Amino acid sequence: MAITDSGQMVRGAKRPNRLFKNLTAKIAAIPMIATAVVVFVGCTLWTIYHSFTKSRLLPAPQKWVGTDNYDRLWSENRWITSIENLAIYGACSLVLSLCIGFLLAALLDRKIRFENTIRTIILYPFALSFVVTGLVWQWLLNPDLGIQNVIQNLGWTSFAFDPLNNADIVIYGILIAGIWQGSGFVMVLMLAGMRGIDEDVWKASRVEGIPVWKTYLFIVIPMMRPVFVTALVIISAGIIKVYDLVVAQTSGGPGIASEVPAKYVIDKMFGSQNLGLGFAASTMMLLSVLVVLIPWAYLEFGGKKKK
Repeated sequence: MAITDSGQMVRGAKRPNRLFKNLTAKIAAIPMIATAVVVFVGCTLWTIYHSFTKSRLLPAPQKWVGTDNYDRLWSENRWITSIENLAIYGACSLVLSLCIGFLLAALLDRKIRFENTIRTIILYPFALSFVVTGLVWQWLLNPDLGIQNVIQNLGWTSFAFDPLNNADIVIYGILIAGIWQGSGFVMVLMLAGMRGIDEDVWKASRVEGIPVWKTYLFIVIPMMRPVFVTALVIISAGIIKVYDLVVAQTSGGPGIASEVPAKYVIDKMFGSQNLGLGFAASTMMLLSVLVVLIPWAYLEFGGKKKK
């Protein structure tokens, strides 16, 4: 039915086909969709397939070896060490980045003086590449030039802080650089979420006499759930693919003490010229990404009730 200018209902009028609704936008999205399907999905399937082959310098689809590459992968001490390092780096980076970023955002949310300047200074490390960040902290953690040397020159001659040359704690030296770079970005996300909260919430908490820390803990944080989920996904994606920071600071050393999965993949594919094993390792990294994305997608879309 359709309604005429006189207000009468006319039968037989067809509704516009939903397929042709926003047709221009749909046509404009075709290149992006094609790229996603062909490049990302296609290359992902191609990689997974060749992880079951004995590909060396070049792909060899006819040399099918089944799960041999995966068996070899999980029997290598280097790969196990890289997984352990990623777990330590990931857990600490997630917790510390979220906590530090939230605390910095809460301080700036109090509308302190020189807020813009302080925010710019804290966010500045995020503008640097991981290579530059790694080189900066390689110098700062150098016992002859950096923090240890400065403190010893101040009189504490027994002070020792050389994590990059200690196999037991080298991953924590890399963690320091990662948190230094990423906390500012998390702070900006959290601050944007806080500034989006209605001012009436703060007025009500002040009227009720609720302390500021309780307001943040029991009111603000639950209201910022989407911001925390977004920050969690972004940080997790960065953790899984961490590579530049390790190469710039330690190149995986001492020995293999600071090895990470992304470096393992690059070394196997281009250093050892073993594409099959490199593809197997990258497939395992893909699974770790899915472990992060699937719960996020469920929380954001699957868990919502239709109104």
